[in-house]
Amino acid sequence: MLQNKGAIVGLIIISILILISLFINFIFDYEKDVIAQDFATMLQRPSAKHWFGTDHLGRDLFARVLYGTRFSLSVGVVSVLIAVLIGIPLGAVAGYYEGLVGEVIMRITDIFSSIPAVLLAIVIVSALGTSMFNLMLAVGISSVPQFIRITRASVLTVRNQEFIESARAIGKPEWYIIFVHVLPNCLSPIIVQVTLRIANAIILASSLSFLGLGVTEPTPEWGALLSAGRNYIRGYGYLTFIPGLAIMITVLAFNLVGDALRDALDPKLRK
Repeated sequence: MLQNKGAIVGLIIISILILISLFINFIFDYEKDVIAQDFATMLQRPSAKHWFGTDHLGRDLFARVLYGTRFSLSVGVVSVLIAVLIGIPLGAVAGYYEGLVGEVIMRITDIFSSIPAVLLAIVIVSALGTSMFNLMLAVGISSVPQFIRITRASVLTVRNQEFIESARAIGKPEWYIIFVHVLPNCLSPIIVQVTLRIANAIILASSLSFLGLGVTEPTPEWGALLSAGRNYIRGYGYLTFIPGLAIMITVLAFNLVGDALRDALDPKLRK
């Protein structure tokens, strides 16, 4: 990882974003600096006083973009965690057990995979309602098929190896073999998939918020900021350019780290 310059850049960006998310409330007051409206200063262009300018309600865009880091990262990380908690056990069971159990799991996975992730997330949010948790749940469920597939493929390469046969021979229960012996030896591709799916989850969550189906005003999530600024894009392009740039940089950072992890953890690529 340390030999990959792209990974170093990605890790630095992610570290900065995490620090901003953790300590942003010590820099800006949410009620006063982020969501409070000031019509006397609305639609001011970037200046020394307002580094990123102000929006149509006079709110400082710099404070809102920085505060949006917490919401966007939270949605990305929690939604992938939901997908991991659902997808990895199902993928492990589908890969370890041949026959009816594995076939049922994979056919259900095929059905969900045939539905575009955006459409599936829209259906879930529309059914449950717009909220931060529902957005995380919708994005997480739409990512479950990818984790089922990659976990199953990894388990298939491990389940017939000698140490698994030894565990069966000494009488270890099946669930113990799966979660203690099989899954720990399948973590490399799963870890790579996690980093890449966080980037995709941020894009998907921002897309839903842009459509009005995710985080809504006045919460300063990046997709919601894009949606709010699109009506002023001709005269005040910074309202959409800056949140879009934040999304692009964050997704690029996670993709750089994911690619570097794939190269570092794959023995064939390492050779």
